[in-house]
Amino acid sequence: MHSTDKEQETAVLVAVSTQKQGTDKTKEYLDELAFLASTSGVMTLMSFTQNLTRPDNKTYVGKGKLEEIISYVIMKDVDMIIFDDDLSPSQVRNIEFAIQEYKKEIKVLDRSLLILNIFAQRAQTVQAKTQVELAQYQYMLPRLTRMWTHLSKQRGGVGMRGPGEKELETDRRIANDRIAFLKDKLVAIDKQSFTQRKNRDRLVRVSLVGYTNVGKSTLMTKLSKTDVFAENKLFATVDSTVRKISWEGIPFLLTDTVGFIRKLPTLLIESFKSTLDEVREADILLHVVDISHPNFEEQIEVVQGILNEMGIGDKPTILVFNKIDLYNVEDVFFEGSHIDENGEIQKSKIERVTEFLKNTHWQTNTPKTVFISAEQKSNLEELRSVLLELIKEKHFTIFPNWQDGNNHLLNYSDGVV
Repeated sequence: MHSTDKEQETAVLVAVSTQKQGTDKTKEYLDELAFLASTSGVMTLMSFTQNLTRPDNKTYVGKGKLEEIISYVIMKDVDMIIFDDDLSPSQVRNIEFAIQEYKKEIKVLDRSLLILNIFAQRAQTVQAKTQVELAQYQYMLPRLTRMWTHLSKQRGGVGMRGPGEKELETDRRIANDRIAFLKDKLVAIDKQSFTQRKNRDRLVRVSLVGYTNVGKSTLMTKLSKTDVFAENKLFATVDSTVRKISWEGIPFLLTDTVGFIRKLPTLLIESFKSTLDEVREADILLHVVDISHPNFEEQIEVVQGILNEMGIGDKPTILVFNKIDLYNVEDVFFEGSHIDENGEIQKSKIERVTEFLKNTHWQTNTPKTVFISAEQKSNLEELRSVLLELIKEKHFTIFPNWQDGNNHLLNYSDGVV
């Protein structure tokens, strides 16, 4: 593993296609892995796929395929090999041993380490930085023998941020001591966070949830009318952001949290427990979906599965289909209902798409469903109306004698709480 003088680090991606995970699904996962790499500042040069009954226990892809991959990496002077699944410590050792024969140092990353690196780049608060560092140490501990010494030599680059920027000891006892310290630090931070959340108990809490990069932060900005960081990259938001909003005199808290993704490292879920408590303790969930994504239905299932694991899958939820302005209008057929007798268009693209989508099974099978474009501010009033209905219902169970909007429950100013 070495630093490079090139402006941008390069990588090849590797995945195994099995009977359970077919070729089409593997390609989709590799596309997402490439997006993860790009988010981390890495350019993908090539993808390799191996068809196996299950990943090889020793080298993940088998000896022959691994030699093919390494030969390409050496020839093209590639900086790293990124695997779509988590590698076991023994697989990492075997792969790195095979690379050693070429007397060239190349980084070996798996999906979890890449995601950890992105979280390390994105974390801003002390809490998030501590959570990420803990997850990094827990991930690296069983891989101490080789990866740790490699990381200790680095000054930057993917897989290097956080613990990798320091001169790390290879002693397991010291690593465990650091993990214990970080856990204690998080306990103290969690107590502070719990106190803050307890102080908000008398306000209705709404949390934005969804797959990463579906537009949650953009929607947060439009609903709260304040600036929230958003960009077209995975995990643009790592730290929770809370805004106090008042609609029709009724105050509530709106929270934007980290997005979910397939194969999200368990270590991150455990480390981000306190951050996810914002979701766990919410009264209402806004499940945001990128309906322009070709596999949005699977993304819904991924998010719902994580919510079910957290024990909050049955919370009052509004399914918010975002990015309808990017929906493939060629898939919408209205038998000319949007064209008048003179052949002129009566309805805009967004109106036609909305009309079409409202007649789909997502509308008929889900109690609360709204189709919007946060970026274009389309149908936001409808979302606001549906959300306000749920907020009022919860608010008046807390304050049955609420008379007007001049009551001030907490001394919070609008903005980050």
